[in-house]
Amino acid sequence: MNYRLINKEDIAQLKFPKSDVLLNAELKKERAEKLYKAMLLGNGYKVKVRIIFDDINGTHAVETTVWETSEDNVLIKAGLNIPVHVIRDVLL
Repeated sequence: MNYRLINKEDIAQLKFPKSDVLLNAELKKERAEKLYKAMLLGNGYKVKVRIIFDDINGTHAVETTVWETSEDNVLIKAGLNIPVHVIRDVLL
C-alpha cells in the first residue's frame, strides 16, 4: 500500500471522507481490535504505532501514541483526533 508519512501536527489541516474506507465487516472488526491494542500500548508503555488512513486527497500515515479510542474517533498525542472510519490499518 502506498502512503505518505506525515507529522501528527498536519492532521488538523486534513479533510476526511464521509464514508468508511473499509467495506468488509471482518476488516472493520480487525481495525477496532488493533486500535484497542494500540491504546493499551500507548497508555501502558508509551509505544508509538503507525496509523494508515485516508483523507480526501489520498492515503497517509502517522507514527504516534494512541491515548484513547472510541467507536467514532481515535485520540492521539497532542490532542488530535482521527475518525475511525478513515483508518485503513494500524501497524503495531
